[in-house]
Amino acid sequence: MKTVGHDSLKTGRTLNVDGKTYHYFSIPEAEKTIGSVSRLPVSLKVLLENVLRFEDGHSYSVEDAKAIAEWLKEGRSTKEVPFKPARILMQDFTGVPAVVDLAAMRDGILKLKGDPQKVNPLVPVNLVIDHSVMVDVAGSPEALQDNVTIEFERNGERYAFLRWGQEAFENFSVVPPGTGICHQVNLEYIAQAVWTANVGGKDYAYPDTLFGTDSHTTMVNGMGVLGWGVGGIEAEAAMLGQPIAMLIPDVIGFKLVGKLPEGATATDLVLTVTQMLRKKGVVGKFVEFFGPALDHLPVADRATIANMAPEYGATCGFFPVDDLTLDYLRQTGREEHRIKLTAEYLKAQGMFRHAESAHPVFTDTLELNLETIVPSIAGPKRPQDRVVLKGADKAFETELTGSLGVPAADKDKKAKVAGTNYEIGHGDVVIAAITSCTNTSNPAVLIAAGLVAKKARALGLKPKPWVKTSLAPGSQVVTDYLNRAGLQAELDAMGFNTVGYGCTTCIGNSGPLEDHIVDAIEGNKLVAVSVLSGNRNFEGRISPNVRANYLASPPLVVAYSLLGTMREDITTTPLGTSKDGKPVYLKDIWPTNHEIAALMGSAITREEFINRYKHVSQGTKEWQALKVATGSETYKWDASSTYVQDPPYFQDITPEPKPRGDIIGARLLALLGDNITTDHISPAGAIKESSPAGKYLEEHGVAKKDFNSYGSRRGNDRVMVRGTFANIRIKNEMLPGTEGGVSKHFPDGKEGSIYDVAMEYKKEGVPLVVIGGKEYGMGSSRDWAAKGTLLLGVRAVVAESFERIHRSNLVGMGVLPLLFEEGTTRKTLGLKGDETFEIRGLDKITPRMTMTMTITRADGSKQDVPLLCRVDTLDEVEYFRNGGILQTVLRGMTKAA
Repeated sequence: MKTVGHDSLKTGRTLNVDGKTYHYFSIPEAEKTIGSVSRLPVSLKVLLENVLRFEDGHSYSVEDAKAIAEWLKEGRSTKEVPFKPARILMQDFTGVPAVVDLAAMRDGILKLKGDPQKVNPLVPVNLVIDHSVMVDVAGSPEALQDNVTIEFERNGERYAFLRWGQEAFENFSVVPPGTGICHQVNLEYIAQAVWTANVGGKDYAYPDTLFGTDSHTTMVNGMGVLGWGVGGIEAEAAMLGQPIAMLIPDVIGFKLVGKLPEGATATDLVLTVTQMLRKKGVVGKFVEFFGPALDHLPVADRATIANMAPEYGATCGFFPVDDLTLDYLRQTGREEHRIKLTAEYLKAQGMFRHAESAHPVFTDTLELNLETIVPSIAGPKRPQDRVVLKGADKAFETELTGSLGVPAADKDKKAKVAGTNYEIGHGDVVIAAITSCTNTSNPAVLIAAGLVAKKARALGLKPKPWVKTSLAPGSQVVTDYLNRAGLQAELDAMGFNTVGYGCTTCIGNSGPLEDHIVDAIEGNKLVAVSVLSGNRNFEGRISPNVRANYLASPPLVVAYSLLGTMREDITTTPLGTSKDGKPVYLKDIWPTNHEIAALMGSAITREEFINRYKHVSQGTKEWQALKVATGSETYKWDASSTYVQDPPYFQDITPEPKPRGDIIGARLLALLGDNITTDHISPAGAIKESSPAGKYLEEHGVAKKDFNSYGSRRGNDRVMVRGTFANIRIKNEMLPGTEGGVSKHFPDGKEGSIYDVAMEYKKEGVPLVVIGGKEYGMGSSRDWAAKGTLLLGVRAVVAESFERIHRSNLVGMGVLPLLFEEGTTRKTLGLKGDETFEIRGLDKITPRMTMTMTITRADGSKQDVPLLCRVDTLDEVEYFRNGGILQTVLRGMTKAA
């Protein structure tokens, strides 16, 4: 926090904690002017405090504070307010392109005759390197070190670039690879619940808030920190001091009652919550949890639920701070003074939850009794598709000959795996991965997994030989408590050796399967299965060889590795045979809640957290050995680099924006269905040799073994634009029956990759549009899904609905998001792909105005289609007018010089 407002509301107050004085902006004092807000949801009180703190009569006004108070009248609002987070969190996949953009902005401001040192984060930025480690080696004691060695061989150039950024930019710190997953490191170490800063010689206290360049930033909502995922471009604007305008959201209250029954886990709970909230419809809304269950629901379980907010579609899944939060802060090694400040500050602000607290007013509510939770998994393609564990086999059979497309006559096909004595068929589990921030942050489910492994080992069971097993803890503290509990050795013995501290399988870094297994799968078109304790299971994400992916609790991941198939009922089918020849069932190896709690009590200590995070920036010997260019305020771009390139956004920047111009004679690049994810638009996983990106890398001397992933190449726009819409499972309805990033060029009808078709249109000066269905852009907060769309030459995306972050990212890159009216779809319009499109009035856009798209069909007939412009705020109009949010910021910096 660099500045505070002039406080015309006169809400400045002080708080004394252990003899130290903190200044703060009082909500109770503001009530004297704006009216009572005591029953405002706590998440909205955080927004209100932000307005009070920055209120300056210009960007932040008294009217903004009144608008939040007036929300209480109907539980909703059409007003927008500005918001500045206390800090920014990044991971390396999204962090590298953000640092690339900052470096390019320094070059850009020089072109506008400005000062490069103006391009600096104004709020603290923490970048945690967690997305790059792959499971190249698994099931061996050497897996961790081998994967670290390979990781640095692949990513040394990117890591050196991030080290340059750490030295070149102020307020920017990097947590080295091998430490943990950004959200778990955030939860266990970085987040403070109440943040402090010294401004003008005074210490200020205020709520810890953040934007994260990863959609699962919401995990920290579980400890009362308001934050959510944004695209890198929006995060960059925030870190450069720009307030982000947002509509005051609806807040859905989710009442939790009861306790989890024996045998149910936090994973089962979150899959149920996700299904319920997806059905409710909470896209673009806050969800705030309340109710008597919070009196005993630990922060680890809350964080598991909050983590999945992107999967249920909400902006955040917020749990107010209470005594259990303070217990968690203490357990994880936070300073006692900060814990005391947190309690006293939030109580003074009316933001601390007590058992007797009055329930806030909400837009709407729903309720769940935890006693009703049953073991579940979710899949085969979406996190919200929950399946009760008993009967999951039957559900898979339905999917197999349904959405997975296997003819009924072929469903029992088997294929011999060369060099082995076994066969595999449809539904066999080939990946079992304990992975992802969602569950590796939760000691209860990890200790449960260790106990399942221990009991199975004692009975003589082993995973099936075709299953690739792995464990990727979310932080090094996990290894400490598993070792202390005597469970890491049990997991190792079952093939769940630690493969790295990072996202691994959940982000698509599952690594290669054995060649013979791949040959059997691909040669026989088998539907192989992965079971992972992750949060995402979209098509094509986990592995290019796996068609069906199921989310499950860590103990169930271990159990499915033993069963080896999705086609038998894991609750009643023997998992194997014991040493004495008896069948072993799931109930025989499942731990009790008492067993789990007993080990948690003895294995997890405050000292472990303090010791592990004491030297958090030190890194491995490989990190320390990196050669880093120093002493330059601008980056010296290497034209031969295939990882980091100077992006084109600022190359022709002018002091004033050029007119946007109408879209005339546009062609359709892609005609897409419902639930198109950012993974479909900009995949993070493997790069195919035959793809435009693969060909580019080969032409630049990169061997296939060194392709790495799209996620790791996000600092190079040349690779990323070639990978846009290149997901192996994406279906362009212009070419029925096809999969992968293909399109048609018109009027000649020539087929080719989306990239090649787009470049042909670019040569011809033809603008492009993309048309989609419902929930377009769901999934990760991936700015390259918008950047790649822009660089392909797409001027507008028209859909039935947008996921929140992707819509914002499109605007942030100067691409126009447009919505069909209710009842109008690509299908009702009968689009084929040979039409041309016209959209006028781009220089006269106002927030959420109605626009018209004129479709001219191949026979010359025309049709006018009304559309809702999803440029939602006046700030977004300005971003669009400037060609993007970064151009807006850069021009503003120059004018302010």
